[in-house]
Formats: sequence, structure tokens, C-alpha cells
Amino acid sequence: MRGRDRRAVRIDPSPGEPSGDGTKVVAVVGGGVAGLAAATALAERGVRVVLHEREEHLGGRVGGWPTRLADGSRVTMTRGFHAFFRQYYNLRALIARVDPAGTALVGLPDYPLWHAGGHREGFAGLPRAVPWNALAFLNRSPTFAWRDLPDVDARAALPMLDVAVPDTYDQLDHLDAATYLEHVRFPKPAHALAFEVFSRSFFAHPGRMSAAELVTMFHIYFLGSSEGLLFDVAADPFPHGLWQPLARRLADLGATVRTGSPVEAVSRGGSRRFVVHASDDVEVDAVVLAAEVPGLRAVVAASPDLGTPQWRESIAALETAPPFLVSRYWFDRPVRADRPGFLGTSGYGALDNISVLDHYEHEARAWAARTGGSVVELHGYALSDVDGAEKRLLGHLHEVYPETRGAGIVDERHELRADCPLFPPGGWRTRPTVVTPEAGLVLAGDLVRVDLPVALMERAATTGFTAANHLLGRWGVRGTPLWSVPTRGRGVLLRAVARKWGRQPVQPLA
Repeated sequence: MRGRDRRAVRIDPSPGEPSGDGTKVVAVVGGGVAGLAAATALAERGVRVVLHEREEHLGGRVGGWPTRLADGSRVTMTRGFHAFFRQYYNLRALIARVDPAGTALVGLPDYPLWHAGGHREGFAGLPRAVPWNALAFLNRSPTFAWRDLPDVDARAALPMLDVAVPDTYDQLDHLDAATYLEHVRFPKPAHALAFEVFSRSFFAHPGRMSAAELVTMFHIYFLGSSEGLLFDVAADPFPHGLWQPLARRLADLGATVRTGSPVEAVSRGGSRRFVVHASDDVEVDAVVLAAEVPGLRAVVAASPDLGTPQWRESIAALETAPPFLVSRYWFDRPVRADRPGFLGTSGYGALDNISVLDHYEHEARAWAARTGGSVVELHGYALSDVDGAEKRLLGHLHEVYPETRGAGIVDERHELRADCPLFPPGGWRTRPTVVTPEAGLVLAGDLVRVDLPVALMERAATTGFTAANHLLGRWGVRGTPLWSVPTRGRGVLLRAVARKWGRQPVQPLA
């Protein structure tokens, strides 16, 4: 699904028949975004799909489940806020299968960022076209202004203007994002407010994140795309508006969706190519492993005849980012009406963002209207100390939104997890790709390397569709077209300067 950017790139699948003959059976292991994308693309082409999800609900890190509050209300708890950016073409194409009218997502008016030191940024009203968006941002930004440009190391910053995957990784993946930003010498407020906020959205401190990931991220969201930095959010809890409708669609296509069905191992053999070992063993022609890092490592470790030793080592070496906390509070009074639905924060300890769900989500809004309260969610990423993290985040909320100090807590839920992939310096070359050494076995997920400028949920959806396309291509069936933001920097002149002066590898600081 192409967005508004006329330079978005279409990636066509291999040619083939419009549909298969219905004889192929594929197991999809993992019911998150990647697994659902793969299952949908395969089932639409006549493949018999069996999807296994360990949890009782679909969606993975964008999942949700019912819970009952202390006041008796039945509500939905999730893994936390997710921003659906307009350049998430492939994720949006997946959602459009069950939401053709486009009502499942609603736009927020701004992407505000606040720093404890008083600095404020926002992205509403900026032009969409590059480079006018950057020029307008400089013209009005209180943290990054024209007067700061002479202090910036232009040569170190040039790779941001000529992003190309995988070339950018060859140039910058050996550096961590914090060191790279020190090279560039952006103003400290801009560094703390924008760059650190963005890098921590990958669930890691900039010191543990590849500089290539950071630069590619800025290409995706700002310097390389005309979709802008504003985003949409789910109008209903994720299960209601997205995944339950998609599960019904899969069932209509003949797929079998098994929640609460962890896969223990995959072996060769049986009447088909593989046997997937779960509560009921399933014989299949191919397997899509779309599990999170811990699950993928466990399945591969328990499946000793799959792949090559080097490939198995690359899976075992995958790292997870530090723990992150999602705390959701149902308060007995509202927050101020002018508080944004989402706010990115920096300088408030471990608090990374605040969501006021009743300002945009139907279920939370109904609860708030009925009780006179509010529903507020806090995120803390890359926690170095989990002890007392809930209390610390709540204390920082009181700093940012003082009206919450006297609010009574009707109920609360806390999700402490450590299952997001880490993208450390030097990890690009050994990161597993969609295609594996084992014929008929493919990977999908945001942990998987794909040579396109995509990230987070969009990387998950893109690799899911890519995995399905690879299997369909083996069977002579045409797959699903994909879309990407421009795969190179947009300005011809700026790219030429970047190639001339910015292609030397940036060396670590002494």
C-alpha cells in the first residue's frame, strides 16, 4: 500500500501463477506482526497455513488480552503504545485487508518531545517534502537552530544524507550511535531530546545501538521520506481492531490459527519435508519461524538437524535489548484536557514516554467517561535497574503532569519484558536473513536482516511478506508486492557531496 510519497519504491515479487494448487502446507511459528503477514500472504495464494502462537492472543509485542479492574470493569491490557507511522506501507497493507475503510487507525495531531531541562519540540505543521521539512524544522526549532550549524562536523553528518542499505551498514555499523553523535557534534539539547528519544525507541541506550541503525532510522522517518514524522494510533485495543478481524480472515481463507500452542522443535522428515513439534505434531512442506529472539533461539537449539553450524551459531548469538517496563494506570480523575495523547520525554530518569489513552482510544475513553477518571500509560526503555522502576516512572509522571499527584489509582497493570532484539555495533553482518541454509525454512520478524530501509513493526511486516514470497517463488506462485521509502537519500546534489566527502568510514573516538 503506497502512501503519499511519490518516490516510494515498489518491490515486485518473482513472476508466477496467481495461486497455488492447494497442496502445500506451511507452519508459521509466531503470531506477531511478522507471522500474521506471512500467514496472510501464503493463505491468499492457496497455501494451507497452520499458525502456532505460544500466547493465548495474537499480535506479539502489539498484542493484548482482557483483564478485570478492581471496580469490576472489563478492559484490555496490551504490551504498550505503538505508533503506526505513515511510511509503514507493508504493515498498513496488512491492516487494510480487514480495514478497507481505514477506520482502525486515527491520527494524532503532533509528535511532541519534552526534556526535563525545559526544551520542547514538535513536528506538526512541517512540510512533507525533503529537504523543506528539515529547513522548516531548523527555522523554528528551539533546540537545533541555524546558529548551531557551524559547530556540526559536516563530514561526519553527511552519511545521513546518502543512506543506502546495506552500504550504510558497511560504513557505520562498527560504531555505536552515541559515539557517532559525538563525532557529528549536534547541539546537546538536540542530542538529548531528539536523537536519544529516537534511539531508545529501539529499546536500547545509544551506546549499545549501531550507528547504522540510527542513521537509517532518520532516513526512514525524516530525511528520506515525505510521509513526515506524525503517526496514527489504534482507535481500539489491538485485539479488537486489528488481530481478531485478521484471525477471522485467515480462517475464511482456510488457515488454522492455534493460540496457546508453543512450538518446541522442528525436525526433518515425515510424509512432507518437516515435522513441527507442538501439542499436536504437524507435517508441513515449509516453515516460517517468526518468533521473538528468546523463542527463536529455543526452537533452533531444540532442532539440531536444521541449518548449518554457522547459521545456528548466528541464531544463538542473537541478543535481546535490556528490560523495558509498561505501566498502565486507571486514575480516578482526568488529566488536563490539553495533554497530548502521546508525549516523548527525555531527562526524566527512565521515563521515555507518556500516553493518555482516553484521549484517543475508544475503550479507554468510554471507561473515563463512565468513571470521571483517566487511563495513563508509562514506558521505560533500556532499564539498567528494574527494582523500583514502577515507582520511579510514576514519580516522573507527577513531575511532567503535576495534576496526577493527587489522583487515586483505581487499578494498575505492569508489564516488564526483555524480548526485543538488540542491534549492537557490528551485528549487521552476522544477523540472520529471511532465507536460511535450510531449504523450505525461512525467518521473519524485526530481528531479521532485510536489505531495505525498514524498522520496528514495518520490518516485522516486511520480513513476513518477504518470507512468504520466497516460499511462493519456490513453488512458481506470484507473491505480494512490497513498498519501501526511497532506498537512497533524496537530494541528488546532497548525495553527490556525501559520496565525495562522507564515504570514509567514521573511526571510533580516541
